[in-house]
Amino acid sequence: MATEPAVLALLDAYQNAINTKDARAVVACYTHDVVAYDLAPPLSQKADIVRDPTHVQEWFDSWEGPLESAAQETRLRVGADIAFVFSLRRMRGIKKTGQKVELWFRSTTICTRQAGEWKICHIHNSTPFAMDGSGKALLDLKP
Repeated sequence: MATEPAVLALLDAYQNAINTKDARAVVACYTHDVVAYDLAPPLSQKADIVRDPTHVQEWFDSWEGPLESAAQETRLRVGADIAFVFSLRRMRGIKKTGQKVELWFRSTTICTRQAGEWKICHIHNSTPFAMDGSGKALLDLKP
């Protein structure tokens, strides 16, 4: 399989796993040493947490019904064994509390090819914050 289509296939599988709330399929997309800098604390999540389907399922279980995650403005930089993916992502759904969530955030995903197979080795998701001294996350921005 050509390099760029293989990376895109991995990203599609990852997005589909999130949208269908399939925790085992999500963690199957990661390398054994994956590190995540995600929206929720802590600042850094090590592989033992990121690769734990129980941890992922707990997050999925906090959502009522479907969860939608979609990328826009995706840019891909692919080398022989490493790929960098930059995008804006929209996530939306309804929390079990009834709270409707829709937010856009920045996402960088780094993939590596190991033994001929592409996997995600790093994810960095972030939201901008107000530079007025309040430190509030700006969750209402749209591309």
